[in-house]
Amino acid sequence: MYRLFPLSYLANSTLYFERIRHLPAPVILDSGKPAGQYGRYDIIAADPAAQLSYQDQLTHISTPTTKQQLSGNPFTHLQNLFNHYQISCPSPQQTEIKALPFCGGLLGYFAYDLGRSLESLPEQTISDIDLPDMQVGIYGWAVIVDHELQTAVLMSTPLVNEAEAATILQQLNDKSVVQADDFRLSTPFSSNMSEAEYHASLTRINDYIHSGDCYQVNFAQRFSSRYQGDPWNAYKRLREHAPTPYSAYIETANGAILSHSPEQFLEVRNARVTTKPIKGTRPRGNNPALDAQLKLALHDSEKDRSENLMIVDLMRNDVSKVCEHGSVRVPKLFAVESYANVHHLVSTITGKLASNKTPIDLLAQSFPGGSITGAPKIRAMEIIEELEPHRRSIYCGSIGYLSFSGQIDTSITIRTLVCQQGEIHCWAGGGIVADSEIADEYQETYDKVNNLLWPLEETIGKRSG
Repeated sequence: MYRLFPLSYLANSTLYFERIRHLPAPVILDSGKPAGQYGRYDIIAADPAAQLSYQDQLTHISTPTTKQQLSGNPFTHLQNLFNHYQISCPSPQQTEIKALPFCGGLLGYFAYDLGRSLESLPEQTISDIDLPDMQVGIYGWAVIVDHELQTAVLMSTPLVNEAEAATILQQLNDKSVVQADDFRLSTPFSSNMSEAEYHASLTRINDYIHSGDCYQVNFAQRFSSRYQGDPWNAYKRLREHAPTPYSAYIETANGAILSHSPEQFLEVRNARVTTKPIKGTRPRGNNPALDAQLKLALHDSEKDRSENLMIVDLMRNDVSKVCEHGSVRVPKLFAVESYANVHHLVSTITGKLASNKTPIDLLAQSFPGGSITGAPKIRAMEIIEELEPHRRSIYCGSIGYLSFSGQIDTSITIRTLVCQQGEIHCWAGGGIVADSEIADEYQETYDKVNNLLWPLEETIGKRSG
C-alpha cells in the first residue's frame, strides 16, 4: 500500500539527501529553492528495486536477485520495465498522494549519445567518459519537498514494506552529520579546442548552412580539469552560485553527474505535453540599468528570435508524432527568463498526448532535444560528430522522472558536469545560424558557464580540513 510519512520542512533539502546518500544509487532532483526564482519540488530517492542501463548497444537490467542482458531498442526495454513495476495509482480518496509529482517510478538520466540507438550516426569523436548512455532505476520510495507549501513527506509505494519504510524514516530523521571530503581542483579548467580551432569549426558550420545542409547547428566546447575529494561538495558549492529549477545530482558506480540546468525538456501531466526550448542568451548586467538593457536587447534580437523559432518548429514536429492531431500549440513565444548569470529566450510548446502513446514514446520521438542539436536534427548531429573533438556523454541529454501515475518531467542537461576517475568535465555551446558572429558565439559559451567554472577554480590550492 501507499504510505505518507510527514517530515520536517527543510529549506535546504540537501540535508535529507545526505542522510540517505550512503544507500545504493542515490539521486536528488533539485529545484534550486529557496534561492532560485523558478521550480517548486525537490525529489530525493535511493536504493531502487531495479536498475536499467544501456551501453555498447546492450541493455542491462538488474534486481537484487536477477540480471538480464538484452539487445534491441533500449526504449522498448525501458517501457517493458516500467510496465512490469507500474503500480496502480492511489485511489481517488488518497488525494494527498495523487497530488504529489512523483509517486514511485523511474528516476535517472539519458545521455546525449543515447541518440545513437535511434539514428545511424558516424563515429568520429573521442569517447573518453565511461558512463552508460542511459541509467535509470525503479524507485519505490522518495522524499518530496514542496517549497511552495513548505512541506516535506516520505512517500512509499507497495514496493516497500512497513519495516523498510520505518528504517528509511529513521535515517531521514537522523540529524548526525557525515562529513564529505573537501573538493579541490588541481588545475584551472582548459578547453578541448583553441580559440582558433573554435573559429575554424564555426566557419565550417557557416559553409554547411550556406550550402543548404542545415539551418542551425548547436556547437559546444568542453572544459576539463582534475580534482580530488568529493563531487557532492562541488555540487553544493555550485548550487549556491547557480540556483536553477532543473538541477540534479546523481551518483553511479562509474561517476557523479552534477547538473544545474535551467531548461525543461519534456513534461506530461494529465496527458498535457509541455516542452520549453531555450535559444538566445545574454549575460546579466552588473547594475539594474545595464541588466534591463541586455534583457530588452535579447527580447528584440532578430537573430535570437530566428534561432529560437527554428527550434520551436523542430520541437513542434517532434511532439506532433505522439500528440493528438491538431492539439499542438505555442502559447508562449520568445519569453525572457532571467537566471543568476544569464537571460534566456524561452518558448513554450504544448499538446495532448495521444491515447495510444506513452510518455516513453514521447521521449523516444523527441530525443535528443532539438534545442541542443540544431535543424534539421539528424544532419546537425552529423556535423556535431564531425566537428566536436569529444563525445558529449551526459551533456545535452536529459535527467528526470516518470511517475507510476504517468507524469513525466525531464530537463535538458546543459550547465552539467561529470566527475569520473579524478577528472571533471563541463560543456558550453550555442546555436549557430547564418548571421552568427563567431566572436560573440565564443564569448557566449563563457557567459553560460563562468559561474560554474570560477567557483570550482577558487578551490585550487586549498588544503583539506
